[in-house]
Amino acid sequence: MNPAEIPSGFSMVSPVTTMDFETYFQLRWRVLREPWGLLPGTERDDQEDTSIHRMIINREGHLVALGRLHYNSPSQAQVRFMAVHPDFQGKGLGSMVLNTLEEIAHTEKRVEVILQARESAIRFYEKNGYVIREKSYLLFNSIQHYLMVKNLDL
Repeated sequence: MNPAEIPSGFSMVSPVTTMDFETYFQLRWRVLREPWGLLPGTERDDQEDTSIHRMIINREGHLVALGRLHYNSPSQAQVRFMAVHPDFQGKGLGSMVLNTLEEIAHTEKRVEVILQARESAIRFYEKNGYVIREKSYLLFNSIQHYLMVKNLDL
């Protein structure tokens, strides 16, 4: 596995400060929860403190893409809360975040990565090597999700 090269003008970083995390959660909420009328705070869960967070910022320091990784078992990692700012979608930044999270899982000897993909994101994940394992749940009574998996070469 080769990490994706970040284009000039962008940097992959980990949120560290309180302000970093507030900006991180704000984008996550804006992309993944606000369109369904949900309040801020609904973009978080009880695994934030034990998860691995990555984000891409542009040269002006604005957050443009993000994702989270956590471990389900000694062999399995899970990607959650992938989001790209609407003005930066389609530029490969989501794939760069995803690849970085997969590289971390690979380094930690996880052999598979799973995720719950919204129906609208299936094509994106398939392009990144994931396959549908099964239809899973309906979020907010309107967004069908699918359990997808990718095996990592160790």
